[in-house]
Amino acid sequence: MTTTAAPAAPATTAPPAVVSARGVVKRWGSTVALDGADVQVGRGVTGLLGANGSGKTTLFGLLLGLHRPDEGTIRVLGLDPSTAGPEVRARVGYSPEHHSLPPDVKAVDFVRHVAELHGLPRREATGRASDVLWQVGLGEERVRPLGTMSTGQRQRVKLAQAIVHDPVLAILDEPTEGLDPVQRDDMLALIRRVGHDFGIDVLLSSHVLDEVERVADGAVILHAGRVVDSGSLHELQASNAGGLVLELDGDPRELLLALHRRGYRLEVTKGRLFVDGGPDVFDGVRDELARLALPVRRLEPRRRSLEEVFLAAGLVGGQARQPGSEPNPATGADAAAGAVPPVPAGRRAAP
Repeated sequence: MTTTAAPAAPATTAPPAVVSARGVVKRWGSTVALDGADVQVGRGVTGLLGANGSGKTTLFGLLLGLHRPDEGTIRVLGLDPSTAGPEVRARVGYSPEHHSLPPDVKAVDFVRHVAELHGLPRREATGRASDVLWQVGLGEERVRPLGTMSTGQRQRVKLAQAIVHDPVLAILDEPTEGLDPVQRDDMLALIRRVGHDFGIDVLLSSHVLDEVERVADGAVILHAGRVVDSGSLHELQASNAGGLVLELDGDPRELLLALHRRGYRLEVTKGRLFVDGGPDVFDGVRDELARLALPVRRLEPRRRSLEEVFLAAGLVGGQARQPGSEPNPATGADAAAGAVPPVPAGRRAAP
């Protein structure tokens, strides 16, 4: 009797990275803005974290194809922006950090113009501009000149023009800069909506840690032009290096004594026990719970805040460069910091 081998299961492959960069070096004269940076950005909303001057805006200029890296390779949506800049910019939306908006132009006319630059016909661009301004909360204000708008409204206009052509990826440079707490909350909610309801992947830069913690699925941490940590927020925050969170039904004193004898560091806050003792802490806590037969309500890895992630990397309180030492690309180095590309195309980190 002959037998036929079962067909092999199809190989599963991870979805391609939205942005992939390896060994990227970029110098502005004697200043090294990026020093061998390795960046992987997946789907969803990703925060690019770092102090002012850590290389965030320079990296954005490279991703948009506005400059070439001195060393290393970059791929954005599978394309090399150094040689396929127009193709990359056609599929990417960009919101610059600075408010270089024409003051006498109406919001709807400006957003329509950007849509046309991306290849939309005039009638479709007009409709899309009006629709997207309604989506970002400026429907009633869409005919106001940009120069009469508040900082919060201009930030919404910049978000609108970044997504008006339905890009695959939206790059947002400091989208909450200059906003008050209420405006910041509204902007973060909009960004979360863009990344999850609209299906547009988002890469946003910020030096405010809790902003990224609230809105992002993953983070890339830049320091002195290098990536010092990256991954999903779950990976960054739920490491055993952060210890365990434990809640019991009953008196925890016996367990506290047992864990203290093991040399674990303990903290009790509002009925929760935080235990830190290295990579074997889970096994030790499990063994003591079984020995004492204690009823457990909750036992899970402790989620570290992004501030703790920064502390673990030795970054909080350190400086990559003095603020402002990263050259302004708009002054001969980087048009990305000050203008939309004219082609179709809480807690703070280190101060």
